[in-house]
Amino acid sequence: MITIHLDVTFDLDFSLCCGQVFRWQKIGDLWYGVVGKTILKIRQTGGELEFEGSNEEFVRHYFGLNDDLEQIRQGITKDNYIKKALNQFEGLRLIRQEPWACLISFICSTYKNIAAIEQMLKKLSEKYGEKQMFDGKEFYLFPTVESLATASESGLRECGLGYRAKYVQLTSRKVRDEKIDLPALTSMSYLEAKKRLLEFQGVGLKVADCVLLFSLEKFEAFPVDVWVKRVILNHYANHLPPEMVKKMQSHSSLTNGEYLKIGEFARDYFGRYAGYAQEYLYHYERTQR
Repeated sequence: MITIHLDVTFDLDFSLCCGQVFRWQKIGDLWYGVVGKTILKIRQTGGELEFEGSNEEFVRHYFGLNDDLEQIRQGITKDNYIKKALNQFEGLRLIRQEPWACLISFICSTYKNIAAIEQMLKKLSEKYGEKQMFDGKEFYLFPTVESLATASESGLRECGLGYRAKYVQLTSRKVRDEKIDLPALTSMSYLEAKKRLLEFQGVGLKVADCVLLFSLEKFEAFPVDVWVKRVILNHYANHLPPEMVKKMQSHSSLTNGEYLKIGEFARDYFGRYAGYAQEYLYHYERTQR
């Protein structure tokens, strides 16, 4: 095992348990995860990370260890509620996922809880991904673009995707046929990259923001789901038009206009690292109940 002596604040458990990744499992004190073609084994003991399966550069990049978390924390600490979230989950960092797997994962995530998403992606990978052995255990790589583009809709439904099967199939075919380079979206502006993602079947505003935040380094992205909507209504409603707040309270989902307005508020209020604020607020709200 390779050891990294951490010179920054980091909490491995918080970062892997906050709903941003779905293909990690903890066995004893070890975490195992599939990242692209890499299978990683890692654990944290105090200020040290021990890992196997890749190199230090990969681990530092993937776990966002190069992010200046102290500067980010100072920038987004705008009120007592976000301060509580930051203190509760000190060391939580945004992970740099592989864009293709992240895109399909969040298309599959709509109207599903984390446990159901994990199960869906496990079945999808076992059926369409390549099997690899690591540390005496079986793992499956995330399915390639080609394998999902050629999959039948009924085959995808067998993995528990339901109506999402068609979206996964069509999006996979679009990426393949148009030879779309998803990592290249990182070099575009937030709005340009978001516009491109919204061209995919099954990608709405929230899914696009998740992909932008968790795999394309667009830290101004502010995904809004039921938990974040609750945070906004309970703690930040005074920053929004009263009429809009009243409408938001009257229905469970968000209109596109409401979603966009919340995003605008978040970027204006929390600044360029609004996405970091989102993840802390989301995880804090979700774990208070």
